[in-house]
Amino acid sequence: MSGLEDAVARRGSFLQTMQAVAWSFFGVRRSADQAQDVQKLNPVHVLAAGVLAAAAFVALLVMLVRWIVGSGVAGG
Repeated sequence: MSGLEDAVARRGSFLQTMQAVAWSFFGVRRSADQAQDVQKLNPVHVLAAGVLAAAAFVALLVMLVRWIVGSGVAGG
């Protein structure tokens, strides 16, 4: 198998991948944990989890801005 086929065949769960991506978003991932993730997580899962987490973050920001603007706190 090639390197890419080996990586895609990894069996890390999607929940483990979401946890790793969440910690990475906060920037508090230890080097040892990151190295372990590279060995066990499926890169397709990492990509999907990253896109989902980014979309959720943007949606949260949009809802927060709409709530602040709608409440009249931000406007004069």
